[in-house]
Amino acid sequence: MPIPAPNLTPAFNILRLSHVELIVTDLAKSRAFYVDTLGLQVTDEDSQTIYLRAMEERGHHCLVLKKGDTPQARDLSFKLFDEEHLERAEHFFREKGHPTEWVERPYQSRTFRTRDPHGIPLEFHARMDRLPPIHQQYKLYNGVKPLRIDHFNCFTPDVDASVAFYNQLGFRVTEYTEDEESKRLWAAWMHRKGGVHDMAFTNGTGPRLHHTAFWVPTPLNIIDLLDLMATTGWVKNIERGPGRHGISNAFFLYIRDPDGHRTEIYCSDYQTVDPDLEPIKWDLKDPQRQTLWGAPAPRSWFEEGSLFEGAEPIASTLAATPIVAP
Repeated sequence: MPIPAPNLTPAFNILRLSHVELIVTDLAKSRAFYVDTLGLQVTDEDSQTIYLRAMEERGHHCLVLKKGDTPQARDLSFKLFDEEHLERAEHFFREKGHPTEWVERPYQSRTFRTRDPHGIPLEFHARMDRLPPIHQQYKLYNGVKPLRIDHFNCFTPDVDASVAFYNQLGFRVTEYTEDEESKRLWAAWMHRKGGVHDMAFTNGTGPRLHHTAFWVPTPLNIIDLLDLMATTGWVKNIERGPGRHGISNAFFLYIRDPDGHRTEIYCSDYQTVDPDLEPIKWDLKDPQRQTLWGAPAPRSWFEEGSLFEGAEPIASTLAATPIVAP
């Protein structure tokens, strides 16, 4: 299917992704991973929840870890322009028959929850409590020195349908992979904030969260993290990389937390703010699409992901397969 034309006047204005909540089974182990190893900053915590932010962020949190019995992903959260656009968003989803509910969230203004057509739980708000800047408190920079949350990537059973829906929300495609035989999309990268993506969609059993990504200053920070993980008991949590993607041009590393939730450490993609920027097309069989250089992705990277709470995954009908490491 053809990539839809950019929708420059959506019903409401999504500024960027905001945060994600993950259910973890052992809060202490998760804290050791995300705080002591990756270097995210704790903004609040108790016996059930840890709120975290990265070094450049002024909002209260970009990641929420919630203790639970079963590892899952909860809402993918997005920040809107203002309260008027929040009302517009709720009206948009309600008019299209999606479930909507207003919820109370700590450190956020009015917030509503809904789901996309495949069941991905979404959350929207216009304001979050602001914290003092810490980006020049260099004594706090630890681990991989994460600067900000960058994007989500989700498995979906129908990439074409996901792209068509998020196009209605104003997301614009920057790059995509097409199966030449069926002419269907195998993956697509879509943005709001002017990078390569805030949301990406990958063909597969879904909906499931493939990964959450954090932007870091340089590739050397990723090398430092690998040295740290290799000498502090986390070497088996390194899943893929380091390497450079063809798509996005980003230097990357994929790691897994104690419950298997996947994190991408990410830097050096490019600016996409021009509204007439043409999407870049890749052939599914092009090996440099996923890895410009570096080892091919392992099978786990294509098959494993975090279940979304309350969403029942279904299999994709697109049987095309990319190159998989032996």
